[in-house]
Amino acid sequence: MIGIDLIKTSRMKRFIERFSDKALQKFLTPSEIKLIKNYKTAAGFWAIKEATSKALGTGIGKECGFHDIVIYKTEKGAPKISLSKKLVAKFGIVDAALSITHDGEYAIGVVTLQTLATTNKIKQF
Repeated sequence: MIGIDLIKTSRMKRFIERFSDKALQKFLTPSEIKLIKNYKTAAGFWAIKEATSKALGTGIGKECGFHDIVIYKTEKGAPKISLSKKLVAKFGIVDAALSITHDGEYAIGVVTLQTLATTNKIKQF
């Protein structure tokens, strides 16, 4: 499963200016907030969480909340995600890969999720 999200970084800047720390707390855990360098980093994290929910086919909501997805970094600084037990069990997720990029005023997040093998994945006609 694959998901992608694009966010204009100035939108995140306004969100943080308007709501301060509460803005980040809405979609990030305390450990993630420590990784935020600026509004552009925050926008990239937002994009990854949205992309993950899109890969699941749910969007952010009742089935998948922002705090069900936690972003962390490897020793070399590469972003990774950890998922709640609820998501892993419900969707049979066994692996995830992601990428965040920034260009000008935009941040893009792409996520692929590997699930347990199932039959009839492709709709046939």
